[in-house]
Amino acid sequence: MPVAHAARQRLVEDRWVLAVVAAILAWLVFLHEVPVVYALGAFTAVLFAATVMPRQRAVNRLAMRGERARGLWPDTGMKVIVEALPQAGFLVDRRGIVRYVNEEAQQMFGPVRPGDPLSFRLRIPSVLEAIDRVSAGEPPERIRWSEKVPTERWLEAFVTRVGLAPAETSRSSLRDGFILVVVSDLTEQRRLERMRADFVANASHELRTPLASLSGFIETLQGAARDDPGAQERFLQIMNDQAARMSRLIDDLLSLSRIEMRAHVRPDTLIDLADVVDHVVDALTPSANEFGVAIETDLPGTALVVRGDHDELVQVFENLVENAIKYGSDGERVRISALSEDIAGGDGFVTVSVRDWGPGIAREHLPRLTERFYRIDVASSREKKGTGLGLAIVKHILNRHRAHMTVDNAPGKGAVFTVRMARAKIPDANSKAE
Repeated sequence: MPVAHAARQRLVEDRWVLAVVAAILAWLVFLHEVPVVYALGAFTAVLFAATVMPRQRAVNRLAMRGERARGLWPDTGMKVIVEALPQAGFLVDRRGIVRYVNEEAQQMFGPVRPGDPLSFRLRIPSVLEAIDRVSAGEPPERIRWSEKVPTERWLEAFVTRVGLAPAETSRSSLRDGFILVVVSDLTEQRRLERMRADFVANASHELRTPLASLSGFIETLQGAARDDPGAQERFLQIMNDQAARMSRLIDDLLSLSRIEMRAHVRPDTLIDLADVVDHVVDALTPSANEFGVAIETDLPGTALVVRGDHDELVQVFENLVENAIKYGSDGERVRISALSEDIAGGDGFVTVSVRDWGPGIAREHLPRLTERFYRIDVASSREKKGTGLGLAIVKHILNRHRAHMTVDNAPGKGAVFTVRMARAKIPDANSKAE
């Protein structure tokens, strides 16, 4: 052992001192008749001073060194707790030196080495100042900030003391604990909050416009047009249109809400998309005739079976075909085509496309087509009784069905909306009987 070795080394180094002490004691015993017991006691005391006391001092020094080491580095239990955090976690000392960092922090901020200052990776002055205040005994703090590079993100740091029992948090002992910095990524939360705020603002605007129109016409009918039957009939028709517009908007809002509530539940009813397409064609043929548009279909003779919700899939293709009729009417026809794709080792896919030969869609609008209340031409959309929610509903329904939609577009030549869904395996009669 190091301590025992040090004691032996000191005994060897002090052997001449011990020899001189032994000689003096022998001289006192034989010449001055000092009792032997006293001499032996004195020699024992000198031997203790030369060996045991230095050893005890060495033991004390090692113990103090161990205490200091434990004060610099967290124990295993503390590391396990920090590693289990779902957020990025740093354990730092009162000087801001990293003593432990979990895997989530390494992924969020890149490699962080224990022993380096936290400021090497987290260059946020407000966070570093919070660490100083908390290490000095101030209460825990939360700091929020945003970053623009490499991508925009919103972060929050929670700074608090750890490693001390409540009875030990005196001013003198604060320097022996650790500071835990937990960093949470709030980017998705902020995005959802912004979407919610935009949605409420847009919905309020969409409802306020027809309400203002109704209010204005009511005031006119009560005043200047009170005795004008022609004006009354015209204004009442406009009021009826505005009320119908609000009704469509509310229906779409409720539909979108219902779909979002069930977004995590994938429907599993066997549905033949050929039947869905036939239903949509029958429902929209009168509307197509009003716009002077012919609806064409190109369907295979085999069943196009998928797992889904019949009413929701009807809503998807009604929205797509209705948009093609309204905004692609210049081409005077809309084609719905479908095919079944085989893939090796799988059940394959069913693809349904809705094509028009209208003016097409400008490229800058494509990324935002499925946003709520997004319109390429606001005036044209309202004139054609659009709510701005149709493609948003389509997107949410397809997400629930784990399906995908793509848009192929050529300005001046029309647009093609294609829906691709996993094909379902149809149980045979024998398996049903079993």
